[in-house]
Amino acid sequence: MSDSSPDRPAAPVLDVWCELQCPDCRSALDDLRALRARYGDRLELRLRHFPLEKHKHAFAAAQAAEEALEQGQGWPYVEAVLARVEELDRKGEPLLVEVARELGLDAEEFDTALIDGRHILIVDADQAEGKAIGVTGTPTYVIGGERLDGGKSQEGLRERIEQIADRLLAEGPGA
Repeated sequence: MSDSSPDRPAAPVLDVWCELQCPDCRSALDDLRALRARYGDRLELRLRHFPLEKHKHAFAAAQAAEEALEQGQGWPYVEAVLARVEELDRKGEPLLVEVARELGLDAEEFDTALIDGRHILIVDADQAEGKAIGVTGTPTYVIGGERLDGGKSQEGLRERIEQIADRLLAEGPGA
């Protein structure tokens, strides 16, 4: 949870609609790392799930990412799985548990979460919201009410996100 004390303004939010079996999302990681390095906690990066039907392990991967978030390793887990997109293609769910184990997370809990479906509602809700706002592919970014589609090309997207983030930070909360 972010610190929302009254003396600290809420950071602008960058929603990142992503799916963990998507090569385009893997290539977006460099941009996300650069944004985190530039803004730190002045910009909140929020992972949103948009598993695509053409990727049969994407829905399970989204649930696994939620479990990683619960165990305090959301982004490191997302990055580790995205780095192995082709392997996820071949191995499926066993890879999701393997990555959790490699990161020192509770792999048994991952296994159980994938079986009992405790995170399905979050993934479904993200997907429904994505469809409602016009997300059709991944990665798609939403910041300051503007939707930026990275599924076709990521050319210039980071610069555009930085322009919007800088504007929002300059305006401050309640602007």
